[in-house]
Amino acid sequence: MRNLFITLLLVVATTAVAQEKKIGVYGVGFYNLENLFDTCHDEGKNDYEYLANGTNKWNAMKYESKLANMSRVLAEMGTDLLKNIGCAIIGVSEVENARALSDLVAQPALAARNFKFCHVEGPDKRGVDCGLLYNPRFFEPKDVKLYPYVQKLEKDSGFVTRGFLTVKGSLAGDDIAVIVCHLPSRAATSFYRELGAEQVRHLKDSLIAAEPNLKVIVMGDMNDDPMDPSMAKSLRARKKIADVKSGDMFNPWWKTLSDGNGTIKYDGGYNLFDQIILSPQLLTPEGKKDFSTLKYVKHQIFSREYMLQQEGKFKGYPKRTFSGGVWLNGFSDHLPSIVYLAKEL
Repeated sequence: MRNLFITLLLVVATTAVAQEKKIGVYGVGFYNLENLFDTCHDEGKNDYEYLANGTNKWNAMKYESKLANMSRVLAEMGTDLLKNIGCAIIGVSEVENARALSDLVAQPALAARNFKFCHVEGPDKRGVDCGLLYNPRFFEPKDVKLYPYVQKLEKDSGFVTRGFLTVKGSLAGDDIAVIVCHLPSRAATSFYRELGAEQVRHLKDSLIAAEPNLKVIVMGDMNDDPMDPSMAKSLRARKKIADVKSGDMFNPWWKTLSDGNGTIKYDGGYNLFDQIILSPQLLTPEGKKDFSTLKYVKHQIFSREYMLQQEGKFKGYPKRTFSGGVWLNGFSDHLPSIVYLAKEL
């Protein structure tokens, strides 16, 4: 277990001597897997482009290569700080079903760490769901639910989309809840993402009202940037820890985007749709250090050269599975995001 721990120097304010304390550090990540479909048709789902006779000519060879590529990234996430250990928890989106997740965690890179998953089949017409991967060495799930996205306008009453996968459990002895989201795409107007974020905020508030010490993490492909209304207003995800009041959350990704970094690239510029957002119970006031319970310490966009296009018009963009109908044997059009949490041993 000792490889799990990173020693941090904490300055004791009441003395002139630096006191060394051991701190356990845990990676919590999110990754949009960009259409991880198996090769079989799911009844009632529009998954035909990912069948052998579909537009993508999807077959066992392509599927197995996709699994290997995804597992490589997932296994390496968090290893910049936690070598040979990686993330304790990783939320994922755009996965077709439990079969695909089962095949994913069976890949050698993830099976070596005994990764498991949580999943609830959702109503999305294409069949894409969210899931939560976890290393049982560090995280113990206790309750798994899918809360539906509820339409507000009568004209949308027959349209169903991805809900909010909510997993309550224990990380480092602390009770946490992880809400994994994939908000409506930008083919829809901002209203629909604002509506989804508002529902997530109410869900978060209800969880904390029932358990005031519960630490809540909201993560996902938000299809919006941190400063967009869905995040800044509907979810009340603030830019600075000092601005986080009761009912708010902290979104560390504002500065990352303003510094010119993001998780997807479009028309030469970055967006940062893949966010991990934290409730106040995971924060310490700026300038103070309190790791008696899990606290946020750092965040990161995870990237490797092999995940990026190395030449051509889209050099530097995330390397996709398909582009222009051509199979690239790539990874995803998104880069993963990670936050690191720490707790005194």
